[in-house]
Amino acid sequence: MVEKVNILNIFAWDQPMGRMVITNENVCVFEYDSDYLSTGKSLSPFHLPIRPGAITARRDPFNGCFGVFNDSLPDGWGNLLIDRFLISQNIRPNSLSILDRLSIVGQSGMGVLTYEPVYKFDSITEINDLNILAAEVEKILAETQYESGILSELVEMGGSSGGARPKVMLNINGEPWIVKFKSTHDPDNMGEVEYQYSIVAKKCGIEMPETKLLEGKYFGVKRFDREDEQKIHIHSASGLLYADHRFPSLDYVDLIKAAFVLTKNIEEAYKLFRLMAFNILTGNKDDHAKNFSFIFKKGQWLVSPAYDLVPSDGYNGNHSTTILGKGRAAKNDILEVAKLCNLNQKKAELIFDMVYVNCKEIRIKGFE
Repeated sequence: MVEKVNILNIFAWDQPMGRMVITNENVCVFEYDSDYLSTGKSLSPFHLPIRPGAITARRDPFNGCFGVFNDSLPDGWGNLLIDRFLISQNIRPNSLSILDRLSIVGQSGMGVLTYEPVYKFDSITEINDLNILAAEVEKILAETQYESGILSELVEMGGSSGGARPKVMLNINGEPWIVKFKSTHDPDNMGEVEYQYSIVAKKCGIEMPETKLLEGKYFGVKRFDREDEQKIHIHSASGLLYADHRFPSLDYVDLIKAAFVLTKNIEEAYKLFRLMAFNILTGNKDDHAKNFSFIFKKGQWLVSPAYDLVPSDGYNGNHSTTILGKGRAAKNDILEVAKLCNLNQKKAELIFDMVYVNCKEIRIKGFE
């Protein structure tokens, strides 16, 4: 039984950050810990500044939650796992509040944020065989008979993860990795495709975590929120800018400008310009606001390494993040974005040319 959470204690780097309650109108109210007020940094500078007293969240776009804590909540796959498990325990998923769901995330989420009280799942198995896990994932997606013990194990391994595609968090040779499995509508070689995209992205000068193709078919990516056993804060563009990732709500111009405002470093803005060019040239149209993130590392905000780079249809064949308000773009649109973001035109052209040449093996038609 999941006990209802009335007060959620929130920790950053395992130190008290504050506490959160939820009103009768299902809106979260947060208050910083007094010690954190004097020594801590805002982990969401635009919408959760450091200040004393109660801070009330906006209703939209996160259903009454703060963007930075909403980032901790799972998306499609994680929610599916958790809801299936709750139903198996005769618990109605819609009876859980945001605080309840964050208590399920507990200490297993990405980044530096953890939540107490922690709801612990009783996992009776410990499976690291990717083929067994993949087979159970397929059963869950197909709504056929699956092992209840493995369901709880999958919740432990991937229930707090973001994104729609099935995944698990594993230690590989003592290091933290994320391993993805194909979803119902993915081609059988989806792992190979994402691995190829990651290799080409690196050729294009895009910062990527280490990637592997495991068992010749499962895409693995090393977690960039962990480094030398240290936790690194991650904040999605969605949570930072309050941009709903479920439909087009962000433009590359605004994203790149926000990167400069947050990081105060023009080189970070160029990182997103390069990534925009790659996404457009390779047909990654699932470039929604949660597929861009920032990290807070050694006292500095930076654009995070890129992730979730795969060909996709987007919204009606359009990019999820628009380009000058449009869902599709040509070269002149890409360079106009650079101009509007006050990027050096010559440098922007050189970046575009580098990406264009190095992504030739996966470049979409129209940019031949």
